[in-house]
Amino acid sequence: MKSKKGFTLVEIMIVVAIVMTLATLVVSSVLRARHNANEMAAIAAFKTAITACQNFYANTLPHTYPQGLSDLIAPVSNPPYIDSVLASGTKQGYSFTYNFIDSESFTLNADPAVSGKTGTRHFFADESGIIRANSSGQANAADPAVE
Repeated sequence: MKSKKGFTLVEIMIVVAIVMTLATLVVSSVLRARHNANEMAAIAAFKTAITACQNFYANTLPHTYPQGLSDLIAPVSNPPYIDSVLASGTKQGYSFTYNFIDSESFTLNADPAVSGKTGTRHFFADESGIIRANSSGQANAADPAVE
């Protein structure tokens, strides 16, 4: 009697199932890492924008905050305080909204472009420089500070 060499259909199906399970775990880990990276990038961009606004205020006579993020890039500011991507209002999965209130105050919000996918937390800051976050909706001055 000759012995046949090779794999049975059941063995191949088991290997495919194991590979699919491992792929699912890897993809979910990568998506979570990207989500967290977007949130950390939003916080870093927030710090950059706040510092740029404070520098603009200090370098302008009479002292005033910028009318919009576009005031912080060339040719209005030379050298520019922030990059043109941040000034456009969208960066790394977050939409940034700058509101000039008066010469002594402003607000800045960052909201995920696709909530739950590009980020979960919404961020808020004002001239105080304290970054606040809210997971359920747009953040404001009453939300807890980001640590």
